[in-house]
Amino acid sequence: MPTTTAIVLGPSGSVGQALLAELLRTPQFSRVIVIARRSLGAQVGASAKLVECLVPDMQPRALQQAVVNALINAYSNAVGFSVLGVGAGTAKLSLAEHRAIDVDLNAAFAKGLKESGRVRHLAFMSAVGADAHAKTTGSGAAGMPRYARVKGEAEQAVLNQGLAVVSIFRPSVIIGSAHTPGALAAVLSLLAPLMPAKYRPIRTTEIAQAMVATARSAADRNKVYSYTEMKTLISQAA
Repeated sequence: MPTTTAIVLGPSGSVGQALLAELLRTPQFSRVIVIARRSLGAQVGASAKLVECLVPDMQPRALQQAVVNALINAYSNAVGFSVLGVGAGTAKLSLAEHRAIDVDLNAAFAKGLKESGRVRHLAFMSAVGADAHAKTTGSGAAGMPRYARVKGEAEQAVLNQGLAVVSIFRPSVIIGSAHTPGALAAVLSLLAPLMPAKYRPIRTTEIAQAMVATARSAADRNKVYSYTEMKTLISQAA
């Protein structure tokens, strides 16, 4: 794979930080552009590859234009990565508030990638159980039907923007996330062999490795990656 540019939405969360670290240490990526509301500052170490593109007014149109502008002077084609999504507290959000972040902003990001003419592949993190046809009633908490509905709508919104390849990642419980209590992660790790594969917990670093692996292997078609497929990607890239 020739050297290329990575552009990342959602770099400040737990998975985002793991993804950023993985990209910065991967030689094939000569530049890593991060799109965020505010500077990551001390969250990341100094790197000549890192370029911050700040969008204080993180609204769809502003985000879309920022992506296009960030890629105008790219010296190579780019790969998009999005790990943007509401972490904890989705139960407190209205359906419209949840959609405004997970659906609208991710759609705007994908639209900007397409408009730039530099990107053919987006690696996109969703969640296990994503279903655009799930019920919208009840709690919006993770694991509930309304949460699955928003995640499914986000997937569809991204796919609708017309990029050549979208790799969708559907983790279950994420170990290493600031939103996953340590005790819960420990218990689920012990029980993992007894669980259906797609519900097994996975580490932030493993999600990052799997997402980068799809870019390095030049994925050529849309595909959904759950636990088993992500672990396979990691082993094949080793």
